[in-house]
Amino acid sequence: MNEIIQNLLLIASISAVYIAALISPGPDFFIAVRNSLKHSRKTGIYTAIGIGFGIMVHVFYCLAGLAFVISQSIMLFNAIKLLGAAYLVYIGIKSLRSKSSNITIEEVEKEQDITTLQAIKIGFLTNVLNPKATIFFLGLFTFVITPETPAAVLGVAAVMMVLLTMIWFSLVATFFSHSRIQKLYNRFQGSFNKTLGGLLILLGIKVAVSER
Repeated sequence: MNEIIQNLLLIASISAVYIAALISPGPDFFIAVRNSLKHSRKTGIYTAIGIGFGIMVHVFYCLAGLAFVISQSIMLFNAIKLLGAAYLVYIGIKSLRSKSSNITIEEVEKEQDITTLQAIKIGFLTNVLNPKATIFFLGLFTFVITPETPAAVLGVAAVMMVLLTMIWFSLVATFFSHSRIQKLYNRFQGSFNKTLGGLLILLGIKVAVSER
């Protein structure tokens, strides 16, 4: 029973950090809104699905790579763990210190809609080619993966992140094309940044001091 509770708490911790990171705007955010405005909201939603597929790639190679490193050298894994922890603390501090910058996405001229496959491809490539995502997931997964981590926990964490990504960016594509939603988001953006920063710093510290 204690092991189940620990696993649930672990998944909940990952969820909290990941949701905060999702809310912080980046290339994925802007491409989802842009495609929604430029083509259609349906295209924006398919773009969000493509972003989720990109997350699958990051999750797979980070988990597989870390599992391989563990099987070869615990010392090397601990070195990666400390680097990941340092990066999480670094971006946490940056998020805490960052000033709110209003998200204003101007109306763009409508163009002919693109195919479902094209929309998914745009979202996928936007996410998969973002090098910061690689470092973020490596840092996050050094908190999750150990030689004893059940495969079921890793699987649930991976599926959860992919689904959260698709859901969030589908909502972004649907609602953030409205100026009122943009203004509401801008109003609370500072709080989002501070929450994300605090979570990342705490996670980085937890990663650094955890025993393997």
